[in-house]
Amino acid sequence: MKLQVYGTGCAKCSMLEKAAKDAVKELGVNAEVVKVSDINEIVEAGVLATPGFAVDGEMKSMGRVPSGDEIKKWIKAKI
Repeated sequence: MKLQVYGTGCAKCSMLEKAAKDAVKELGVNAEVVKVSDINEIVEAGVLATPGFAVDGEMKSMGRVPSGDEIKKWIKAKI
């Protein structure tokens, strides 16, 4: 499973990356958290507001930091 955090390095982007890593650790799943900071890749993914968050390429949120419970729910749905 691949979790993608889209953002150029703002504080919210860092918070989302940490929340995603924490969720993976808590659930004990085999997932890779990837930080996508290239503006071209962010635009190509259709992210209109950062941070963006995707699970296996499926966009789940934009412009906000989802809660840890939300992130875990999205991960569990892909297991």
